[in-house]
Amino acid sequence: MTLLIDLMRHGEPRGGTCYRGQLDDPLSERGWQQMRAATANAAPWDYIVSSSLRRCADFAQTLAQQHNIPLQLSAQFTEIGFGDWEGKTAEQLEQHDKKAFYAFYDDPVNNTPANAEPLKDFQRRIQQAWHELLTRHSDQHILLVAHAGVIRMIVAEVLEMPLTAMFRIQVPYAAISRIQVYRDDSKFHAQLQFHAGSLR
Repeated sequence: MTLLIDLMRHGEPRGGTCYRGQLDDPLSERGWQQMRAATANAAPWDYIVSSSLRRCADFAQTLAQQHNIPLQLSAQFTEIGFGDWEGKTAEQLEQHDKKAFYAFYDDPVNNTPANAEPLKDFQRRIQQAWHELLTRHSDQHILLVAHAGVIRMIVAEVLEMPLTAMFRIQVPYAAISRIQVYRDDSKFHAQLQFHAGSLR
């Protein structure tokens, strides 16, 4: 079995740059443009899976309808919940409590923001959703429309990175990364591919 999965981050949401987490802000017009440009006229996918939050789901639904591709919306692939940080900018958080802000990035496992989803709980949620995706599909090309945190977690899983290092991965708006998955004797082997140009 060979499975191709393209991981696509949503475009810019309304409301500017902040720790959005599980706030359900829609895409800005610029965000729509970013995602349209990233996919252009390409539609190589057999199936689309998307976070159920609007900044992912709205575009995924439009893309699926345009190209008659089956779509699944999944709450399991929503962004990590940032608790009391949601809706706030990095500058605001740093001004409010600089020590706590940098402690999170130094050790995000043990310095969870107040009322936020613990990083290990988020890891388990994404690992479960990722494994279900792999077992449900075979010999297909899948598009997963999700969030920076979700994509970081999947890439960290594929590369066997320490959990504490995942926030070093930069994921721009509408960026697409490709994972190729092989199955052999009931085991999955995945590798990250870098590609340029057409998605076909």
